[in-house]
Amino acid sequence: MSYKVVTIVAAALLVSACAAAEPIGSRAAGFGEAFKYDTAIQIINPDPVYPPEAAQPGSNGDVGAQAAQRYRTDKVKKVQTMETTTGTSGSGGSSGR
Repeated sequence: MSYKVVTIVAAALLVSACAAAEPIGSRAAGFGEAFKYDTAIQIINPDPVYPPEAAQPGSNGDVGAQAAQRYRTDKVKKVQTMETTTGTSGSGGSSGR
């Protein structure tokens, strides 16, 4: 066989293998609810709500620039702590000794 024939046969096999592949949509139909749920939670929220102090879409980076400047001058904002529970906790059982 010549090099040209081998190349043509290899290309034909490659094209036929690609043509036999199923489209993604048809495979997705067989996965069920778990697949649909996982797909839905990864879709971007079309109507997001941003906190007032956060960077807004379309902003020119002022919030990030101010944060970088605070970091460079060692004037980083303090982390706010909050309590989620009150009281004390214990082991809840005996050691069995």
